[in-house]
Amino acid sequence: MTSAYLINGRRIRIALVGCGRISRNHIKAIALHYERAELVAICDTEQERLDSAQQLVTEAVREYPAAANSPEQFIGYDTFLDAVKSGSIAVDLVVLTTPSGLHPAQTIAAAEIGVHVCTEKPMATRWEDGVEMVRACEAAGVRLFVVKQNRFNSTLQLVKKQLQAGRFGQLAMVSVNVFWQRPQSYYDQDSWRGTWALDGGALMNQASHYIDLLDWLVGPVESLSASIATLGRQIEAEDTAAIQLHWKNGALGTMAVTMLTYPKNLEGSITLLGETGTVKIGGPAVNQIEHWIFADDSDDDALVEQASYETTSIYGFGHPPYYANMLDALQGKAEALCDGQQGLLSLELLSAAYRSAREQKVIHLPLET
Repeated sequence: MTSAYLINGRRIRIALVGCGRISRNHIKAIALHYERAELVAICDTEQERLDSAQQLVTEAVREYPAAANSPEQFIGYDTFLDAVKSGSIAVDLVVLTTPSGLHPAQTIAAAEIGVHVCTEKPMATRWEDGVEMVRACEAAGVRLFVVKQNRFNSTLQLVKKQLQAGRFGQLAMVSVNVFWQRPQSYYDQDSWRGTWALDGGALMNQASHYIDLLDWLVGPVESLSASIATLGRQIEAEDTAAIQLHWKNGALGTMAVTMLTYPKNLEGSITLLGETGTVKIGGPAVNQIEHWIFADDSDDDALVEQASYETTSIYGFGHPPYYANMLDALQGKAEALCDGQQGLLSLELLSAAYRSAREQKVIHLPLET
C-alpha cells in the first residue's frame, strides 16, 4: 500500500453497510477501537434494521463512552454512494455485511470512488467474482479485506504455532466437522437466504470459516471431491455436504457439514492427527481444546487450558483483533492478515467443492482464473 493511502493523524471513518445479524459484532469492534476508528454511517434497505443498528450503537457507547457519535443513516447503497461522491460525507472504509452475492458489485463501486473495502465472509459466491473484486481494488489503489475472525481465536492461534514449529511431524489425517442447526424459520427470514445467487448453502455460508481453516491452518490443498444434498430445508442450495481432501503436504482429510443437527448446534471442530502429535479443537465453534498430546514437551503445553474459552455464539470473539489488524494495515503498522488474496483462497476451495459435486469428479487446485 502506498503512503498516499495510509490513514494517520485522525480516526479512520467507517461506514457499515448491511444491518443484519452480524452487524452487532462490527459495531462493538469499532466502538472498542474508538481511539483509531469511528462509525460515521450505517446503511440498509430497511429503516427497521437501521433503527436496530442505531440501538446497538447506543449500547456500545454505554460500554465505551469515548466512542460516542451519531452515524448518519442511509436507505439503499446507491444513496450512500451518492453522498460519498458528492462530498456530503467522508468515508475511508466501507464494511459490507450484506448478502454475499452483493459483495462484488458493492466492492467494485466503492473502489471506483477511492474507498477501502472490508467484506464479511464469503467475499463472493462465485470464484470469478472474487477475482474481479481483487483486480478492481488493486486497479483503484484501495485495500480489500475479508473477515476471517476465526483465525484470531486463541485456540486456533495456539495450534497454528505448533504446526509452524513442526510438532505434529508428518500430518496423516485432518477431520473437520460442522454439525449445526438452522431451522426453516432461519431461511424464511429473508428471501435471499439459501439462494445460489446471493447466499449459497451450508458450505458457502455457515461453514465458510471452517473452509478457510483447510488452507490457513493445514496448508494448500492438492485436490478434493465433494457431495452436497438438500435434505431437510426448502432452499435452493445445500443443507448438508461432505468433502474428501488431499493436501500438498501429503495429509488426507474429510469435512462433514450439516444444518440439520437436532435439536441445536452440536459442534464445530477440527482434529489433526500427526506422526508425533494429536490435537482436537471442538466446542460449538472451535473454542475448546479437547485433546492435546505431543511426543515432545513445549512451554506452549501449559497454555492449553487458558486458550479455551466459553462462547454462546458461533461468531466467537475474533472481530476485535481482526479490526485491530485491519486498522494497523490501513495505518501502515502491519501487513493485513486477511486481505482479498486470502479471501480468494477459501473462495477457491468453496468453488472447487461445488464444481466437484456438480461434475461428480475430483477437482485439482489451483483453479484457473
